[in-house]
Amino acid sequence: MNDDPDERAITDPATEAFVAHRNLLFTVAYEMLGSAADAEDVLQETWLRWVEVDPEQVRDPRAYLVRITTRQSLNRLRTLSRRKEAYVGPWLPEPVLTTPDVAEDVELAESVSMALMLVLETLSPTERAVFVLREVFDVDYDEIAAAVDKSAAAVRQIAHRARRHVDARRPRAAVSASVSRAALDSFRRALETGDLQGLLDVLAPDVVLLGDGGGIKQAARRPIVSADKVARYLIGSSGKTTATITISPTPVNGNPAFVLRLDDEIDGVLAFRIEDTLITGLYYVRNPEKLTRVESETPLTLH
Repeated sequence: MNDDPDERAITDPATEAFVAHRNLLFTVAYEMLGSAADAEDVLQETWLRWVEVDPEQVRDPRAYLVRITTRQSLNRLRTLSRRKEAYVGPWLPEPVLTTPDVAEDVELAESVSMALMLVLETLSPTERAVFVLREVFDVDYDEIAAAVDKSAAAVRQIAHRARRHVDARRPRAAVSASVSRAALDSFRRALETGDLQGLLDVLAPDVVLLGDGGGIKQAARRPIVSADKVARYLIGSSGKTTATITISPTPVNGNPAFVLRLDDEIDGVLAFRIEDTLITGLYYVRNPEKLTRVESETPLTLH
């Protein structure tokens, strides 16, 4: 018998409930882990535990499934933290191609943006779980307490601490779609033409570039800071290849991004952090193991 709910006919309440909430559970796991591959593993583990539960004893299948997913994600976070310690160069979240409705949901788009997910990386596993469940999915404190094995009072304190930490580091304010589009159009034109001044005009003075090659593809091993250094690095890097470079605007993690191809082969995903009218962060994922979700859409949801 196949235990994968996506392969089974939906004939029983347990399968129906899991499939109905699958996109939500994936979103919870992905926001906690920053890895779509690990989120899929968590969903499989959640399913295996869910089918062992007596549905007659479950009042709220959605809440129960979120609780299982949270616990499995916390277990997986410990494994991920060990992998990150041995990772070559900066570790960036795994980018996913998202559906148009994600960009239209401002809260969801911000919560899965590369910029915010990097901020979440600075939280402890429990802080991240509490922040994601409370601030993103509006789960009540008692339910979060059950998911993370803490008292409701402790969860309130953790939520307050995590919110303060994130607020101090998240982008100051969301920019409009038109402002974002204008900045990225200018950036793209300057990069395609090798226009150093054009890049300097659209980069914030203290812009930071992070590159993730995972030791498989060449990428900056350390953050590159300042408009001049970032601009020269980008133009220098594009000038080293003899391949034809194609820059395609693509909705990644609910936000505008570029997929870069060399001779029609995906080379990487370039995501951005934009504040006011300038680019303050660039995140270039080149690790091929993290580029498997940018050719087919991944549905995400808060509900």
